[in-house]
Order: sequence, then structure tokens, then C-alpha cells
Amino acid sequence: MITSCEYAQKTQPQKPNIILINIDDLGWKDLGFTGSTYYETPNIDALAKAGLVFNNAYAGAANCAPSRACLISGLNTPRHGVFTVSPSDRGHKKTRKLIPIKNTQHLKNTVYTLPEMMKSGGYLTANFGKWHVGNNPLDQGIDYNVGGSSKGNPGKDGYFSPYNIDFIKNGPEGEYLTDRLTNEAIAFVEKAKDTSFYVYLPYYTVHTPLMGKEALVEKFKKKKGSNGQNNAKYAAMVASMDENVGRLLNALKENNLEENTLIIFTSDNGGIRQVSYQDPLRAGKGSYYEGGIRVPLIIKWPKHIAPNTVSNQIVSNLDFYPTLQAIANPQKHNIVLDGIDLNPVLHGEAATQRDLFFHFPVYLQNYSKGNDGSRDPLFRTRPGSVIISGSWKLHHYFEDDALELYNLENDLGEQHNLADINPEKANALYKKLDAWRIETNAPIPNKQNPDYNPEFESEKKAIILKTK
Repeated sequence: MITSCEYAQKTQPQKPNIILINIDDLGWKDLGFTGSTYYETPNIDALAKAGLVFNNAYAGAANCAPSRACLISGLNTPRHGVFTVSPSDRGHKKTRKLIPIKNTQHLKNTVYTLPEMMKSGGYLTANFGKWHVGNNPLDQGIDYNVGGSSKGNPGKDGYFSPYNIDFIKNGPEGEYLTDRLTNEAIAFVEKAKDTSFYVYLPYYTVHTPLMGKEALVEKFKKKKGSNGQNNAKYAAMVASMDENVGRLLNALKENNLEENTLIIFTSDNGGIRQVSYQDPLRAGKGSYYEGGIRVPLIIKWPKHIAPNTVSNQIVSNLDFYPTLQAIANPQKHNIVLDGIDLNPVLHGEAATQRDLFFHFPVYLQNYSKGNDGSRDPLFRTRPGSVIISGSWKLHHYFEDDALELYNLENDLGEQHNLADINPEKANALYKKLDAWRIETNAPIPNKQNPDYNPEFESEKKAIILKTK
């Protein structure tokens, strides 16, 4: 691949259609172009070659609801208050030292959402799949919705019709949800091809429950996995997701829409570690180590972005809102946004320095008895904040005021805490992080939990560590 800064398109800018594909719980290493040899993603790999790949892309948060709230609002978690999937007091009460900050379940009606901004720019807006930041997308800027509501997963046996989600009619018995949502998206773009459209396609896949098509599951059972990537059901889901992305891309070509359509492909957070390892990244969904927040990101925009390019710009899904706002040029602009406009990078300018911030003042319990790769075996994340500045990353934990400092350039797996070796850098990043928390009025839990029992906590940890 050539670098994006080697190419600068000089054509007259033209307002494009927008398709934002947001896969649920897809890990950074779960695609062919990011290094997986077990999962099969030929269509997404082709999309990567046709567009711009970001090597340093992050979700706004480490699990579903806050990440999606960041994307839809353009605001970081302290500004909208969606810190997790409720409740905020996860895990056993005797193992939590602090009383966590109360979580806000959905975006408030006062938030000027990304779809509302796109409507102000003359776009017809649609959602196909998981919304999760409100009860009904039609109340938050979406004109046409299939399958989106407050629900965060398709429910038990929910990937095959009859469905458990809202705002969708059941298809033929056994119809696969990922296929159906793609059918709906294709039908929409065909009808809307003579206008400007914004399609948000947040597939429920590859979120649990793990349910793939039987033939694909059997295929991957016969294929040898490696490095913690060997789950045939998950691989089948990834394959179906890839097939449907390909179907949508083909529909754009057939309807002469490809040249004037900007496509964003990403994931809402890292993958679940017990399902698929993201090595060398540490941990997975729910953790603020790299495995929980680093995600794949491709942006394709013919005649504006050079194909087969890469960027090392540090980016976040918070950047989608200001980037698309600059393109849509709406009548009503959103002034307060926490991301940056990526258009200069899309058009070939070199990466610029910027810091990323994450704030998680709540608890998220472990997935699988200490196998999450997290700081301790009881929680994927305890309350804390994170800053990424260049190649440096600092974690600050509120329970014990501990700092962890990593150089991601040399230690992408976050195995060597340099806080004691390089206190100057740790202190400098801490000051920047604290200044950001003050600026955004980020709530920090400081009340002691009266139910906390250190002896009980130690016993629980010992049991898990003994069984590992």
C-alpha cells in the first residue's frame, strides 16, 4: 500500500451519499487484511484495497452503548453520560471499592444527533440494525428504520426468523438476520438513488449469541484455527457479514452509485476475548487496553481518496460526525464536537498530532474467570480514565490512584508498565488527562462502597487464579 499523503485528488468536491457500516463486537484482528488467517473476508479485504485503511483507529468506548452514543452524538462520554450498558455497578458488590457513577441509558433528546445533522444537509436518512441509544431512531433523526430500537442484541436464537428485535416484520422461517438487514438496505438505496442518502448499517452481528448458518459452521469446523481464533460459529458469522457487505457494494455498482458514495466500515469496540483473541493486543471488549478499543477502519470515497492507501493518523469514531458535517454542509451545524474533521487526511495530507481520551467511571465484570487479559481477574474494567498521546498511553485507575504507562510503538500488547521508570512522562500525561476531565466536567467516583470486603475479594481472585 502507498501512504495517503502521497496522493491528493484535485477534482471538484461533490456531495456524496454516505454509508456507515458499524459491525458489533468485531475485533481488530478478525479480518483478512488485518492479519487473520482463519476468518474469511474477501469483500472487506477488497474494500480495504479500494480505500484508505487507518492503522490507529479507536472506538469512542470499549463496549456497545457508550461507543455508539459517541458516534451518534459526536460527544465523548462525560458530555452525554452514557458510560456503559446499564447498570454501572457490575460485578459482586463486595469486590467494588467505590460507588460507581450512575449511568445514563440513552442519549438525551437535547442531543443534536449525526442523523439530524445529515437531514439538515438535505440527506434522506435510514437505519438498518442495532440502534441502542434510544427507543426509536425515528425520534433521533432517522427517516426510515428497520430493526433499530433500544435492544442491544438479537436475543436468544435471534439471528433466524422469527425475530426477537423491534421494528421488523418476520421473514420466512429460518431467514438470517444479517441477510435480511442487507436486503432492506439494498432496497432502500435503489429507491433513494436519485436523492442524497445517509445509510447507517449497524449490523447486530457479530454480537452474541453466536449463531451462524449451518453450512458455514460446518465449513469452519474443518478449518484449522490458530492463536485463539478457532470458533467455527463466530467464523461463520464473520463470513456472512463479509458476504453481505459484498452484496451491498455490488448493489451500489449496479445502480451506478459507487462513484458518488462514501463508505465507512468499522466496529463499535474490540472483540470478546473468550471468542476471538486479538493478539498482540491485550484483552478485549469492555477493557481499555488496546484489545477493547482499537478497531478496524476503512474509508472509501472514489475520486477523493486514493485506493490502496494507509494512514497512521490516530482517529476515533468521534471523528465521523465532524468529518461528515464538513461534507454535508448542513443548514444547522453542531458547534460542540469532541472529534476532528478527517477530510484533510482523506485528501492526502499528513497525519497530525492529537490526543484521545476515554473515561469509564463504572464497573464491568469479567467474562470468563480471569481469561480476559485485564488488570485483575474479577473485572474487565474498574473505574478509570485513559489518554493516548502519540505513541504513549496512560491508564489512571480511581480505586487505588494507580498509573500504567505504555509505549505502544514498542509495546502494543501493553505488557511493560513504564510509570515507575519514566515518571516524567507519566506525570505529563496525567496532567493533560486531568485537565481534560476538568474541561469536560467528567464525574469521578469518590464515595467508598460500604459493602466492599477485601477478604472476600482476595478469596474470589484466588479461586479464579487457581483454576486458570
